[in-house]
Amino acid sequence: MAEIVSLAEGVAAVVGDGDTVAMEGFTHLIPFAAGHEVIRQGRRELTLARMTPDVIYDQLIGAGCARRLVFSWGGNPGVGSLHRFRDAVQNQWPVPLEVEEHSHAGMANRYVAGASGLPFAVLRGYVGTDLPAQTESIKPITCPFTGEVAHRRPGVAPRCRGGARPAGRPGWQRAALGYHRGAQGGRAGLASSAGHRRGDRGHPRPTTRCDGAAHLGGRLRRRSTRRAHPSYAHGYDERDNAWYQAWDEISRDRDRFQRWLETDVLATPNVRRPQ
Repeated sequence: MAEIVSLAEGVAAVVGDGDTVAMEGFTHLIPFAAGHEVIRQGRRELTLARMTPDVIYDQLIGAGCARRLVFSWGGNPGVGSLHRFRDAVQNQWPVPLEVEEHSHAGMANRYVAGASGLPFAVLRGYVGTDLPAQTESIKPITCPFTGEVAHRRPGVAPRCRGGARPAGRPGWQRAALGYHRGAQGGRAGLASSAGHRRGDRGHPRPTTRCDGAAHLGGRLRRRSTRRAHPSYAHGYDERDNAWYQAWDEISRDRDRFQRWLETDVLATPNVRRPQ
């Protein structure tokens, strides 16, 4: 059984400079508190992998934590663009950002390959697209049985993952967290949990495939000051749509973003609603 640790202890143990980090979640269970702790600990040169990078990766990029983004779609869901992401690509601020783009299916297959201990995943879907010409890690491969040409991509084995059992919609956390058939996807793992009740089936809890778990606590329908907020956590937090709209204005301006970063992340362990 994994050890219950503080979030700061967990992040310090499993995330180092230059690591590949996956903070997955599709509107649900997005680990904002963990992402903010990565920022507070000043991690740099990270490769951020995610199916659909949204606000949490916009914040990590704006804070200068990221060197590379591996993804298949990016945006502020229901609102618009990610302005810190855009600024890093177009203007190299605060640091240059490399981009590796895949399809949704390609990212999903890479997670499954990593979780299954395979060196790469194979997909037909890139044939006829321009992604192989734009993304160096996509390589053609010929089937030894039929001669059919498909494409292979290296598996993703991230560090920030866990072996917890998520409640509600797990999305691609199942593969990114090494949940696929009990295999380990990443080299180290941390599960942050809104609920940890021993023997309470369906609630997140760590397993032997998870190096640590940070219990962040809370109650349903109470606006969270940490955990997954502004994302939602099934049975604990509802999605804060106004927060996502407010982020669009905050992230457009570098100075306003820097003020938000200082007051809402660096100066406090809690995530506050933007003003």
